[in-house]
Amino acid sequence: MTEIDSPHIGSPRILVYGVDPGPPPFRIVQIDGQVVGEARAVTDVLEAAAAFGITVHDLDDPEVVRWVGGDKFTWTTH
Repeated sequence: MTEIDSPHIGSPRILVYGVDPGPPPFRIVQIDGQVVGEARAVTDVLEAAAAFGITVHDLDDPEVVRWVGGDKFTWTTH
């Protein structure tokens, strides 16, 4: 079996959970397996990453950020 036959699925350092509808809506951010706070916009995710020394070049790269229950544009429940 070659590497092509068994692709490596990595775990991203940043995990952004689905939207919590509480006023105001927010998403929980986890970095390196630790919950680090709430994000109300994509800039909050970038600031949290920077606080942990992570520079995010591509928010759509699943090897860097995993978006659960939406994507980088999902910040409300409607």
